[in-house]
Amino acid sequence: MASYNRVILVGNLTRDPELRYISSGTAVTEIGLAVNDRRKNQSGEWVDETQFIDITLWARTAEVASEYLSKGSSVLIEGRLKLDRWEKDGQKQSKLRVVGEKMQMLGGRSGGASGGGGPSSSAPATASVSDNAPEISSEPPPDDIPF
Repeated sequence: MASYNRVILVGNLTRDPELRYISSGTAVTEIGLAVNDRRKNQSGEWVDETQFIDITLWARTAEVASEYLSKGSSVLIEGRLKLDRWEKDGQKQSKLRVVGEKMQMLGGRSGGASGGGGPSSSAPATASVSDNAPEISSEPPPDDIPF
C-alpha cells in the first residue's frame, strides 16, 4: 500500500529559535509555529482557531533559522509528520511533531517581531534556504528504512 507523508505550514514563530549541536556536530533547532485558521461556526459567526505546532529543523536549515528568524517571524515550512514515543515515570507518552525539510522566510526586515529575513521593501519579500541551490535533505539519514 502506498503512503505519503507531507505537511506544508505557514505561520508565525512562537519563540526565538535556540540552536544547538548534537554530538556528531549537526545543527538542530526546535521552533514553535502558530498557525491561524478562521471559519464559521454552526450559528454563522466567524471563529478564530490557532494551532501550535512543534517543528524540528536540522543542519543548515537550523542554522539559517537561528540566524534570521525570531519570535513573530512569518515562515513557510515543508516537511513530514513524525510521532515521538517515550516513557516517563512508568507512563507511555507520545507527541506528534513536524520534521522541517524546507523553510522559506516570509515578510520583510522592517524590524520588530514581524521581521522575517527578506530585504526591506514595501512589498512582501521572500527568502528561501534553498535559493539557487541543489535540494539537500536537512535531516540525518535514518538508521533503518521502515519498508
